[in-house]
Amino acid sequence: QVQLVESGGGLVQAGNSLRLSCAASGRTFSYYARAWFRQAPGKEREFVAAISGSGGITSYADSAKGRFTISRDNAKNTVFLQMNSLKPEDTAVYYCNAGYYSGSSYQKGNYWGQGTQVTVSS
Repeated sequence: QVQLVESGGGLVQAGNSLRLSCAASGRTFSYYARAWFRQAPGKEREFVAAISGSGGITSYADSAKGRFTISRDNAKNTVFLQMNSLKPEDTAVYYCNAGYYSGSSYQKGNYWGQGTQVTVSS
């Protein structure tokens, strides 16, 4: 069993930055890939970024490329999402997921955090 706890969300103005954290506890293994998803009101949950267990492979949604950076610290069982140049359309609840890579494609696992709210004002 893996427990995931997100933090770092908040209210920011457009153009500013936030850094989200996802701390894992329980049965944790560095080989779990991790990802961030987000869900805006009335919309489907969508992929944002992922990172392999070693940190050597990363993937980004087109909306995140060039603005967001995913990283991990396996010694602390923590994954980060640095979000720069935030836009109002980035407003959503951000969720952490533990899964795996199949080739170059991230596959969602069954472990989710409770989410952290990010609100970007214009």
